[in-house]
Amino acid sequence: MTAAAHRREHDLLGDREIPADAYWGVHTLRAVENFPITGTPISTYPHLINALAAVKEAAARANQDLGLLDAERADAIADACREIRADGRLHDQFIVDVIQGGAGTSTNMNANEVIANRALEILGHDKGDYRHLHPNEHVNLSQSTNDVYPTAVNVATISAVRELLDAMTVLREAFAAKAEEFRDVLKMGRTQLQDAVPMTLGQEFSAYAVMLEEDQSRLAEAVLLIHEINLGATAIGTGLNAPKGYAAAARDHLAALTGLPLVTAANLVEATQDCGAFVHLSGVLKRIAVKLSKSCNDLRLLSSGPRAGLAEINLPPVQAGSSIMPGKVNPVIPEVVNQVAFEVIGNDVTITMAAEAGQLQLNAFEPIILHSLSESITHLGAACRTLAERCVSGITANTETLRASVENSIGLVTALNPHIGYTAATAIAKEALATGRGVAELVLEQGLLPAERLAALLRPEVLAGTGGERPADDEPSARTRVGTGPA
Repeated sequence: MTAAAHRREHDLLGDREIPADAYWGVHTLRAVENFPITGTPISTYPHLINALAAVKEAAARANQDLGLLDAERADAIADACREIRADGRLHDQFIVDVIQGGAGTSTNMNANEVIANRALEILGHDKGDYRHLHPNEHVNLSQSTNDVYPTAVNVATISAVRELLDAMTVLREAFAAKAEEFRDVLKMGRTQLQDAVPMTLGQEFSAYAVMLEEDQSRLAEAVLLIHEINLGATAIGTGLNAPKGYAAAARDHLAALTGLPLVTAANLVEATQDCGAFVHLSGVLKRIAVKLSKSCNDLRLLSSGPRAGLAEINLPPVQAGSSIMPGKVNPVIPEVVNQVAFEVIGNDVTITMAAEAGQLQLNAFEPIILHSLSESITHLGAACRTLAERCVSGITANTETLRASVENSIGLVTALNPHIGYTAATAIAKEALATGRGVAELVLEQGLLPAERLAALLRPEVLAGTGGERPADDEPSARTRVGTGPA
């Protein structure tokens, strides 16, 4: 390597050689060396990089407003930040590991150095010539990692959650479409995996759509808490080294840049140490994961077979299922969604422990909170879209199998219970189970109900409660005629 290929930078530990074309500097270099943990750089999360750039641009403009930063430097910093967040430039220069010690200091310094060196170029200077514009003195002016990093995490999380909400809408609409398609397909409902009472396949799928809709509402509520930021708190919430009016000015600029209704926390000391909003949000993500996984469990069970399982529905085949069993097709899409759900549940434990581990005026563990939240939100979004597009939209119903299960089910007798009485219904159920004969056949044979009335009671819309009046008892009830006792 030649001297021309490098530049020398200095920090409190001494001098280091930095690649001449790198926009990051000595602080970033040491962080890369110190934290070879996941191999996942912060650039993996573009929402975070964009949020950091927005925070730095807002800070520069606030400092300019308050007379701390001249217009030339402020403009150069703002231009560099816009290139990063609007044009997607220089994201590859954000290279520190997402899990790091120091409460996010390495991330903040990576951003300071990249923005400073790009701003130097804009001003016509060489990278690393910090005499003209410095990462700490100018890009980090009136700031601390302890207010920059949490604020950037909040802004990034809001953007990511919006994408998750969109993905959940895609899946909810896919379930709703199937609910409409299957609205007249009669089947047996089950409780504790035993025959219960009839329903429609449409009702079953509509429940999945409603569960998602409920979770979207809870997620939208939870993310509102993340709109409260601590920008202007500096180190511990006292605002040391930030001039009067800075917090409000920086917030206003950041809100304008992001289009978000951000608010400054009422108590910045509390906001700098409290991660409760992240715990709450993670809890909602866990709720989504649990219910989504339950829905996928149902899809796997309902599609089990094709000959020796329930085989009530068919999932679209997307790949061969076995290297040894020819023709086998597995429910791989629900399976991958299940695994995402397991990850989200585990991430919730991590976030809980990280929030609890904070001490005194700062929580040093927000990097793992960021990482875990980002993984949960991103993977849930991908899972929702994959499930909708690669599975739910292509599901078909085995209507004859479903109807036969109703006609042959002992559970059918429950619908007749109010009309023939509990004791008679129990006897019919017992005989049907012992002989393999149908409930309707036995009711007619024993004269418990006339054929016309039985047919009316067993209409699909009556059994499933999807429409039509239940036939009234316009003749002496069977329970009266046969002395069967109370229902």
